[in-house]
Amino acid sequence: MDKIVQLPAVAVIILNWNGKKYLERFIPVLLQSSYPDFKIYVADNGSTDDSIAFLRQTHPKVIIIPESTNEGFAGGYNRAIQQIPEEFLVLLNSDIEVTQNWLESPVNMMLRDPAIGAVQPKILDFNNKKRFEYAGAAGGWIDTLGYPFSMGRVFDILENDHQQYDKPTPIFWASGAAMFTRKSIFIQLGGFDSYFFAHQEEIDLCWRMQKAGYKIMSSPASIVYHIGGGTLSKDNPRKIYLNFRNNLIMLWKNLEGINRYLILTARFMLDAVSAWKNLLSGQPSYFKAVVNAHFGFFKWLLFAQKKASMHESGNNRLTGLYKGSIVWQHFIKKKTRFSEIVATEN
Repeated sequence: MDKIVQLPAVAVIILNWNGKKYLERFIPVLLQSSYPDFKIYVADNGSTDDSIAFLRQTHPKVIIIPESTNEGFAGGYNRAIQQIPEEFLVLLNSDIEVTQNWLESPVNMMLRDPAIGAVQPKILDFNNKKRFEYAGAAGGWIDTLGYPFSMGRVFDILENDHQQYDKPTPIFWASGAAMFTRKSIFIQLGGFDSYFFAHQEEIDLCWRMQKAGYKIMSSPASIVYHIGGGTLSKDNPRKIYLNFRNNLIMLWKNLEGINRYLILTARFMLDAVSAWKNLLSGQPSYFKAVVNAHFGFFKWLLFAQKKASMHESGNNRLTGLYKGSIVWQHFIKKKTRFSEIVATEN
C-alpha cells in the first residue's frame, strides 16, 4: 500500500490592481476548490477602486497584503511572497476561473519531485473553453532566437484542445497567469526581475530555474480558464514596449559567450522588420513602441544590469527549447500548430 502523504498548506496569491469585477466573479469559485488546506492572499498593487473594501466586507477569510503603489507584476509578487509563510505557492491572475480539483495534481507533482521548480496547469480560454488561451496554453516553450510560444499557441494562432497535450511534460516556462512554485526556490533565485515590471518575467525566472538545475513541468490534469488582457490589451503600446524590451533583457541575462551577441543581433534585425511592417500597415504606435523598447534595453544595459537577478549556468540541458526559428516555421513555412513545428520527444 502506498504511504499516505499529508498534502502541504498552499498559498494562492492573487495580484490585484483595480480588479474588483474579477474578484467579485472568481473568488467564490476559487473558494470551492477541493484541496484540503489552502489560503487565499490578495496582494493589492495600489488599487484606486473599492476592491479591497469589497473583499473585507464579503470575504473576510481572504488575507489582504496592501501596498500604496503599483509595483507591477514582478515587484508586486516579489513583495507579497516575502510576507507569506507557506512553502507551496500559486501565483494566480485575478481574471482566472479555476476548476474544483485544480490544485491537487501540480502540488502532488512537486511533492514527488523536489527538483521541480515550477508547474503550469492547462490554461484554456474563458470565453471559448475548448480552445487554449494565449498566456501559456498547455505549457511554455522558447525558440533559439528567444521567441516564446506554447503547446497550443504559436504567435497569435490558438489551437482547440483535443487532449493532444495531456501528457505531463518538461517545458521551458510556466505562465505567470497560473504558476505553481516553491517559496524557497523563488527566494533563492531572487524572485522576478523587478525591472521588468510586467511581461516575460516568468520566462526569465524559469530560465534561471533551469540553469540552477530545477525542472519546469506542465500539469494538464489541472485546468483553469483565463479571460486574458485584463490589465492591458495585447495591442496596447505599453504592452508592446515591455514585451520587446524585456525579451531583449532576458536574452542578455541568460545567454552566454558569443551566442549572446549573435542572437541579439538577429533579434534587433527581426524586431526592425516587425516594426517597419506595422508602420507600413498603418500602425505607427507599434513602430514607436519597438524603437522605444530598443532604447529601453540599452538604458538597462548601461545603468541597471548590475542589479539584475542572474544565475550562472550549472545546467546546459534546457527543456522546452526549440533549436530552430518559429519565425521561419510560421511566417515562411506557414505552420500554425505547435505539433507541426516541434517533434516532441517527451
